[in-house]
Amino acid sequence: MHVTTETSPGHALEARDLTKTYGTALAAARIGFVVPRGSVTGLFGPVGSGTSTTLRMLLGLVQPDEGAALVEGLPYAALVEPGRAVGAVLGGGGAHPRRTARAHLRTLAPVLGVADSRVEEVLALVGLHDVAGRRVGEFSLGMRQRLALAAALLGTPRILVLDEPTDGLDPGGIVWLRDFLRGFARAGGSVLVSGHVVRELEAVVDHVVILDRGSVVFHGSIGELRGTRPARILVHSSNPAALALGLAASGHTDAVLGPDGRLVVTGVGEAVIRSTAHASGVTVHGTVVSAVDLEQIYLSLTTPVGPHPALTGARR
Repeated sequence: MHVTTETSPGHALEARDLTKTYGTALAAARIGFVVPRGSVTGLFGPVGSGTSTTLRMLLGLVQPDEGAALVEGLPYAALVEPGRAVGAVLGGGGAHPRRTARAHLRTLAPVLGVADSRVEEVLALVGLHDVAGRRVGEFSLGMRQRLALAAALLGTPRILVLDEPTDGLDPGGIVWLRDFLRGFARAGGSVLVSGHVVRELEAVVDHVVILDRGSVVFHGSIGELRGTRPARILVHSSNPAALALGLAASGHTDAVLGPDGRLVVTGVGEAVIRSTAHASGVTVHGTVVSAVDLEQIYLSLTTPVGPHPALTGARR
């Protein structure tokens, strides 16, 4: 996969204290984060949290009341060749249903100054080359999502901004999208991708931004997000009650008996558990580290809400 590499110094994308209101409703409140070059950054939030409004501010489609939205250090409107800097998918629509996929892309190619041969390249990249002669109206939602991605790739952009690209994709399509985004980043590209379901994209994102009610409630790496909740260790032992008492005597009180008879210990390393068990005369038969569920962490940080009536279609 080829990605244009001419870049300016700094981050691929940057949101600086972006604030936006619609009437009396606050859609974005001092939203700030960066998308490092060569990374895949996930922008997550429940419906009504402001993710789509934020993407549109970054792309110059919505004017913030305060703050700055920068693409390679510049406002989108100041980019000399915006189609070669950033490609965007803001929903799977935009193509006339009676036009073929190939014809749709060929109408866009002259705007970006690219040849028809690039149309064939992007159709192959997104897996639509064999159906490029079919009318868009015959496509499934997932196929229209791939066509929208093909359009975003026409200018060989350095950055991709994707709003809910997994919408309409079957499990195989989601796996394909993850592989594609990894390849794009490995080739030097940068990605900002939004969604409501962390589990669909956690395997591919390097950095995470979580919004809730228009504000940033987390910004950091996947590892840092996992680190906000201590790991649990499931301990199979000869005497769970004695082990729990031994841990409590050492100041480690978060140990409860699980339904399968194992002791569930939170916030304590395996070495401490084993040394405490030895001192308490308890034999440890085995331990299992229970992986932290990122979806549960995400849900604990956010408050699902319906969109404000004033923001229908504008704040997602």
